[in-house]
Amino acid sequence: MDLLPRPRTLIHPGRFNPVRIRSMHSDRARHFRLALRPGLSLFEALVEPLAQAGVRNASTTILGGQFSQFRYCVAPPDPSGRTVVAYSEPVHAGATYMVFGNATLGRSVQRRPLVHCHATFCLEGREVRGGHVLTEFCVVGPEPVPVLVTALDGFELQQAYDPETNMQLLQPHEVAINE
Repeated sequence: MDLLPRPRTLIHPGRFNPVRIRSMHSDRARHFRLALRPGLSLFEALVEPLAQAGVRNASTTILGGQFSQFRYCVAPPDPSGRTVVAYSEPVHAGATYMVFGNATLGRSVQRRPLVHCHATFCLEGREVRGGHVLTEFCVVGPEPVPVLVTALDGFELQQAYDPETNMQLLQPHEVAINE
């Protein structure tokens, strides 16, 4: 029997938190399909129609489609040791086909919309890659791109400092009454 090598273990630089994944429950959520509009950035094509539907926080599944412009980065080990990983310089991939992606809509530290997206994609030369998608710089191609959306109505996702990872992460919080 061939045994697979042990997966690498990532040890974050901050104090260990036994609650690695914080979660919240909501008694309600809306599910719907969205078609990303050609010519818009992935960021605009997600944020604008969701805002019109009253959605500020969501989990989305991008079902695949053509992008006329595409930028991404990967996360190799951080040579400084400040964090486990650090984003690489952006890769300008040009026209790209996104095979599948997951994007999360939340709020940045400045309380503006933030879209965090990871995807698998195929470059023009048919190379398959994966990485962190720079949504503001990816332009939806000539055809609408289908997306499944789950609106997270009972709480909000807010970017905040995480002392274990030493990074800003999207974290669930109670919805503020004034918002």
